[in-house]
Amino acid sequence: MRLVNQRAGLAALVLLVTPLHASVDRITGQPFATRSEVIARHGMVATSQPLATQVGLDVLKAGGSAVDAAIAANAALGLMEPVGCGVGGDLFAIVWSARDRKLYGLNASGRSPRGQTLEALRQELARQKLTAIPPTGLLPITVPGAVDGWFELHGRFGRLPMKTVLAPAIRYAREGFPVSELIAFYWERNLRAFAGLPGAALSTWAPGGHAPRKGDLFQNPDLAQTYQTLAEDGGRDAFYRGAIADRIDAFMRAEGGPLRKVDFEQHTSTWVDPVSVNYRGYEVYELPPNGQGIAALQMLNVLEGFDLRALGRNSAAALHLMIEAKKLAFEDRARFYADPAFHRTPLSWLLSKDYARERRALIRPDRAAKAVEPGRPPAPHDTTYLCTADAEGNMVSLIQSNYRGMGSGIVVPGLGFGFQDRGEQFALDADHPNAYAPGKRPFHTIIPAFVLKDGQPWLAFGVMGGAMQPQGHVQILVNLIDYGLNLQEAGDNARWQHEGSSEPTGAYTSHGGHVFLESGIPWEVVRELKKLGHDVRTDLGGFGGYQAILRDPATGVYYGASESRKDGHAAGW
Repeated sequence: MRLVNQRAGLAALVLLVTPLHASVDRITGQPFATRSEVIARHGMVATSQPLATQVGLDVLKAGGSAVDAAIAANAALGLMEPVGCGVGGDLFAIVWSARDRKLYGLNASGRSPRGQTLEALRQELARQKLTAIPPTGLLPITVPGAVDGWFELHGRFGRLPMKTVLAPAIRYAREGFPVSELIAFYWERNLRAFAGLPGAALSTWAPGGHAPRKGDLFQNPDLAQTYQTLAEDGGRDAFYRGAIADRIDAFMRAEGGPLRKVDFEQHTSTWVDPVSVNYRGYEVYELPPNGQGIAALQMLNVLEGFDLRALGRNSAAALHLMIEAKKLAFEDRARFYADPAFHRTPLSWLLSKDYARERRALIRPDRAAKAVEPGRPPAPHDTTYLCTADAEGNMVSLIQSNYRGMGSGIVVPGLGFGFQDRGEQFALDADHPNAYAPGKRPFHTIIPAFVLKDGQPWLAFGVMGGAMQPQGHVQILVNLIDYGLNLQEAGDNARWQHEGSSEPTGAYTSHGGHVFLESGIPWEVVRELKKLGHDVRTDLGGFGGYQAILRDPATGVYYGASESRKDGHAAGW
């Protein structure tokens, strides 16, 4: 009896001294955090690899801007996390300029080969006995936009010379770095798919005959030389007009790939205006298509009509509404999102509150939808993620990717990086908005996000991971705004991911898809979701990779958080 009383007294004491959102076991469904938020005044960096975070922080301490730190960290990640990013991929960014009191958006995604038509692509696929653009090899490669993105960002917001910004990544590439645990796991998985592909993928990524294991020192002298060329021998023009472009062109001609030097010479990034919706007093910003960011905004517009706080965090009713909102947004994603230079996406209609009311009315509270159609517009009138912040109040939300892990598996000998396979996301139906065409940007999954509150910068964040990204954005914001979790708890909270919606490649589904749930969702909630008709499954991974920096507008103090499902961390000074 005394033992019971002692336990009761201990429980009471815990209640007295534990904050409302203290860290407790995720399995209980209560607020959960793997660590405290990082809090600092002068600057903050959050990435998915600890050494890359330190690279960005060192650049801030040396007088660099938030953009300098973001580029430095991204370059380090291209070396240290090649399973998600690199200069063979694309980049998107949202930047808050403290001087201008304004958000800037950059679309640094590349385009398809200008010399290859849809019919020529179809013929090549038929010759290889393929019915869709494959995830590996030469056919899914589009022009890499990341390098041009770096120099566009640096030209407008950089302080330190690019030689200084790239120096830490160059040093690590030459001297080597110890591979971190989760990256080592995905490294080995990626290399399984690359056997037999042309180029230097295996010699670059598996110099000892196998993928580096956790703690192994990995060097990439070829990438060091590529970075050195960018830093000192011509900048972005070396990549798009000079020696690097020449080597890529020669390789593609020899191996039968469709990309040519002219595709690199004509590449440009695009400065765009971020688009937004107001969610319960917060202005949430995403970039317009060819990315999928507006899917998160559409979901938030639908969810704003429900009292999620009253329904309860991780309740069956709240999760049901969020999953159904995702289904609705993703049908529009499959139908309307494409390169705006080729197809005019009806943005104002898709993001209107009136349209959200129409879509919201389609959600049945007692039944999961099996088939969902896209909306009908009115008559025409219309992965790696990182974030940084500096002492002046500039903030960067940046995402950069090869698409599928290490991308296409194609490495030009001597360059030290792999090419993305983003072209896999084109549709082959000529009438689809996202149909392949020469010189066209494919549909993109990578999306940075930013939130303003009362006109002040509040949050730079992202959740890497394919179609998980808009779903993850919504879950983070609901956790912060509706449920009052802190920045780390909002990321560590158990997640859901719905798969099986129609796709921008033209694939259509009518079976309702399936929902993956993490272990923190209580069993009674899982049971209720099944009763509503959801096909519920479990998964050990695939729930995204979150980084975030929040700014207190009253004090200017930064709060940082990093994904517990990845290797990285947030750090400030």
